[in-house]
Amino acid sequence: MELNDVKAEITGNGEDCLRELGRLHNGKVPKKIIRMTGAGSNRSYYRLIWDNETAIGVIGDDLRENRAFYHLAEDFAGLNVPKVYGYNAKNFDSYIQEDLGDTSLFSLLHTQKGDALVEESMRLLARLQTQDAHRWESDVMCAPFGRRQILWDLNYFKYEFLKPAAVVFDEDLLEDDFERLANTILVQTEECVGFMYRDFQSRNVMVKDDKPYFIDFQGGRRGPVLYDAVSFLWQARADFCDEFRTRMLNVYADEYSRITGVQPSVVLKPLRCLVLLRTLQVLGAYGFRGLVEHKAHFIESIPSALKGLATLITDGTLDAFPELKAACKSLCSMPRFKKDAREGLTMRVFSFSYKKGYPEDLSGNGGGFMFDCRAMHNPGRYAEYKSLTGLDAPVREFLEERGEIQPFIANAMNLVAPAVERYLSRGFNSLQIGFGCTGGQHRSVYSAQAMGEKLAEKFPDARIEIIHREQNKHLILNEK
Repeated sequence: MELNDVKAEITGNGEDCLRELGRLHNGKVPKKIIRMTGAGSNRSYYRLIWDNETAIGVIGDDLRENRAFYHLAEDFAGLNVPKVYGYNAKNFDSYIQEDLGDTSLFSLLHTQKGDALVEESMRLLARLQTQDAHRWESDVMCAPFGRRQILWDLNYFKYEFLKPAAVVFDEDLLEDDFERLANTILVQTEECVGFMYRDFQSRNVMVKDDKPYFIDFQGGRRGPVLYDAVSFLWQARADFCDEFRTRMLNVYADEYSRITGVQPSVVLKPLRCLVLLRTLQVLGAYGFRGLVEHKAHFIESIPSALKGLATLITDGTLDAFPELKAACKSLCSMPRFKKDAREGLTMRVFSFSYKKGYPEDLSGNGGGFMFDCRAMHNPGRYAEYKSLTGLDAPVREFLEERGEIQPFIANAMNLVAPAVERYLSRGFNSLQIGFGCTGGQHRSVYSAQAMGEKLAEKFPDARIEIIHREQNKHLILNEK
């Protein structure tokens, strides 16, 4: 059937609505509707299955976003974007579109086929971005990308990653650097503006019949076009080498130049500042999606993104922004974000304050053990112990004399030890254990230290990290 052949007002919601859209599109009710695994968005995806066809059903609460995708897919018809077969005209909460399969370009990166598809994607990107603005400008849901949006991205990084990581910086000086970076970007990008995809990355390129197709472009708006090529080639987990990035940038700039007549050198002029902006924006997203919402994919991506940030520090990109550079250097040096390439099991034993929330799980695995120390008598209630921690002898003696903490640690060890044995036998590489109390200073510190030392003694083949979060202390035992 033709593009956008179903525009029906449907009563109902969820799968019932998709089922009716599928019937109107295909002529038959789908035999199956299968929920698909979600990614970074809050939309829900389903596969509709008939004998002779499949389609993708989408349910989303953001009605403006749904409309933008529908209309932009129509605007860019013929440019390797999915056909939208129909939508619920009652409130635009759901629609069905062409099924492009399950193979994203991300899964093919660093293969001969993948390299060719990246090159073709760069050319297709330039063609999409240079479409006449009259075709798409009235259908985007976002304001043009300018100073406000740049500062939003930079502050997203500050509030969702930099501050939660407890990096020390001068906020006035940092804001000065943000203003300076925004001004530089606006000046350097003013000659090359068009449709800005905004989230152009290899997971948003599907491969069907050996051709790349673009999805998730509903956040597009008018803006600096090079930003999209940068987003793709500096995607943290893609891990492209510099030579490949340079080659693909030249493919992109040459195609953009062929279409517009703008010299490739002008197209690429804002490269370094846009790489910096995108890296900071991505870290903000990883902080929110990973550290706040605990989504494993984003947590696992943090070390790779910081590796890219470290490169921008060493190559001089950050030299014009001294306070930002100092903050980024502090961030990149933090052990908590280091990617552990070591084989074997690493156990991370935390002490923490419940007032400040549970420790983040940067392994992305989830699970583990959390023990609440608050039922035991608190040394922090007494003046002589207020400035001490569970690592100090007077506090240890206080806790041990009362006789509460020894059975507490023993019972915790009885729970954890069988899991460790199983993790070692199955080749797992990460287990997290936490001890929390009111302030993360006395009971939890004692408990985490005692447990870490017992685990190191009992399991010499495992690496033990003891992290006293509120005391800013990080110890490693059994390091090979």
